[in-house]
Amino acid sequence: MNLRFLGHSCFLLTTAKSKVLVDPFLTGNPKAATTADQVSADFILVSHGHGDHYGDAVAIAKRTGATVVAPYELALHAGAQGAKVHPMGCGGGKDFPFGRVQLTIAHHSSSVDEGGKTISVAAPVGFLIQADGKTIYFAGDTALTMDMELLGRRNRIDLALLPIGDNFTMGPVDAAEAVRMLKAKRAVPMHYNTFELIEVDPGIFKKEAEQHGCKVDVLKPGESIEV
Repeated sequence: MNLRFLGHSCFLLTTAKSKVLVDPFLTGNPKAATTADQVSADFILVSHGHGDHYGDAVAIAKRTGATVVAPYELALHAGAQGAKVHPMGCGGGKDFPFGRVQLTIAHHSSSVDEGGKTISVAAPVGFLIQADGKTIYFAGDTALTMDMELLGRRNRIDLALLPIGDNFTMGPVDAAEAVRMLKAKRAVPMHYNTFELIEVDPGIFKKEAEQHGCKVDVLKPGESIEV
């Protein structure tokens, strides 16, 4: 299973059966490794409604025929724009052709901009993805939370994708504590250095997380790892 980092919090997971795109913020992303009209997907997971996550989900879904998997109200929002959708609720799981997805708690906010107004839509989530015999935890935008300890207790997490940019989410030190709580074997930092407000040194996260026995891969946009 291949994981390619496309910039910010966007990843393309290529499994044995499907291409799974997560939080496809490409248009307007100064660090994007590809464009919305070039990426392919069978499923698109969207953690919340903010533009730097929801991003190009609808456009890509309509072009490729991919199914948007998202929290209930956000899925309805995408469906109203013509995307094929599968709505879910936090804590719920669903088996898909590539594997299983469960929505996890994320402490953040979620909104979309319409007609110059900011409208709250659905609760933000993370994703626990089980595919090809591996378990990947995509935290989404979140603070450090004790829920992560529960996730680590009940799952063998092979790879954790964690925000480290501070200001809007966990910073690098809190993200390293999340690694400990999750008991993650491997981690990739995300949601940092895209904009000035979230500029941090990923080396801080790497140093702190590796003290907990976790291998950290700091990926540049466009780089991939095998899971």
